[in-house]
Amino acid sequence: MELLFKRIALVGRHQTEGMADLLLDLADHLRAHGLQVSLEKECLLPMTDTVRQRASAYSVLEKTALISKVDLVVVVGGDGTLLSIAREIAPYGLPIIGVNQGRLGFMTDIPREEMHSAILAILQGACQPEERILLEGEVSRNGQILCQSTALNEVLFSRGAMGSLIDFELFIDGKFVYSQRSDGLIVSTPTGSTAYALASGGPILHPTIRAIALVPICPQSLSNRPIVVNDTSVVEFVLLKAQDCRVHYDGHTHFDLQPHDRVTIRRYHSRVKLLHPLNY
Repeated sequence: MELLFKRIALVGRHQTEGMADLLLDLADHLRAHGLQVSLEKECLLPMTDTVRQRASAYSVLEKTALISKVDLVVVVGGDGTLLSIAREIAPYGLPIIGVNQGRLGFMTDIPREEMHSAILAILQGACQPEERILLEGEVSRNGQILCQSTALNEVLFSRGAMGSLIDFELFIDGKFVYSQRSDGLIVSTPTGSTAYALASGGPILHPTIRAIALVPICPQSLSNRPIVVNDTSVVEFVLLKAQDCRVHYDGHTHFDLQPHDRVTIRRYHSRVKLLHPLNY
């Protein structure tokens, strides 16, 4: 049977015991079916003599070089690993298959013990494709852009080590919505609606809904409630007062904010493409 993709990249959670052998076993299986396999170098570290010998049969590359040479990425790890990889490869439009070696496995939905048969079935066309939006956040200070990053789950504004509340204003499409004093704010995609946003009392959004959820974290006023807006909306967060406030992107990158900083959040121009097994 003709396969949908021929050039496959294997990426795993870093610093995980047994990950190199797991990826190499999968690589051997895929190569036996005529596929061209590349592996991310950092996932094989520390590289023992045995691993180095087995890996010599494949292209072992840094992540940036790897992405430009493949048609599909298989991620082995937990949802956090997939979040990190998805943000990096979204601009390239590469589809992702997730193999779960974490705890929850919302997006890495293939059990490790079934990965050989499940991945091959997907490559043969037995799959459910799905697209997920990302958010792009841009921090500006005195008209100068200081930081830009993307998030598949959420853009989070939170108080830092000082522990004091933060005061901010929120605008949607240039229109004032409210001022708030709270522990922070979560700006969530439908994907992130089952993560931190859910734990903070936000709504569960189906992944296909074109929406963004705005979820306050422990607001001082009882009138502040979660709001859901269209994913074409532009959300602006303006920090008024805080001793210590940060903006986080999926918990992987962050930036320290100062009073009067403005963070503009909008839907990212590319989407993450996930390939699920038929029983997903």
